[in-house]
Amino acid sequence: MSAKDEKMYALILAGGRGERLRPLTDNAPKPMVPICTKPILWHQVQWLKRGGITDIIFLAGYKWEVIRDFFGDGSDHGFHAHYSVEETPLGRGGAIRKGMALVPEHQSHVVATNGDIITAQGLDVIVDTYRRKREANTAHQATVMVVPFLSPYGLVDIDDQDNVEGFREKAELPYWINGGIYVFSREIDRLLPELGHHDDSTFPDLAAQGNLSAIRSRAFWRSVDSFKDLREAEDYLKKSGIPELQ
Repeated sequence: MSAKDEKMYALILAGGRGERLRPLTDNAPKPMVPICTKPILWHQVQWLKRGGITDIIFLAGYKWEVIRDFFGDGSDHGFHAHYSVEETPLGRGGAIRKGMALVPEHQSHVVATNGDIITAQGLDVIVDTYRRKREANTAHQATVMVVPFLSPYGLVDIDDQDNVEGFREKAELPYWINGGIYVFSREIDRLLPELGHHDDSTFPDLAAQGNLSAIRSRAFWRSVDSFKDLREAEDYLKKSGIPELQ
């Protein structure tokens, strides 16, 4: 491994206001909402570090000083922290493009994640999938983790005679959704919008060209958008046996 490859970078979209989690977000961005007494971002940092990440760029805006005051330069938490701050919202794609300026040009790829994700999926598997795809196709630009689409309603199973056979909660539907975790080629920045979202512009273009891949994950995953999500993520973390929480 060369000296240039020893560092691994990740971008975290950390500027969300989290209106549905008020009043917890009145004085802090959504990714700083606590789970098991630690901010969501703290849990993400531990997950990224376990996956080999050394440098994390927080893509911040709303109340970004709260993130800086907690992590500082990252040295107390075992990583190097960097901050890309938006004066006005740029959208997810615009924020990633801006943050890419802090990733050295010689880095071959970079991890990116939404700042409200808690998952048990190992990062190494996602990165390895990207690398294999890139080796097979040098134009390949990104791998996205996708997760099963769970029905938001309880399903009723009915037989041919209209007899109810049973009920299913959180049933898995035959679809996959964007899990908000990516591995990007370093050169993807030129394909990202300066203002707007990558998932409704860059991703459809890459998919049409055959330069976007997915990894399907059925590991625990939660996007913390509501108090219900918060409780479920906390229940998972309490049962997970993650060393940092012991």
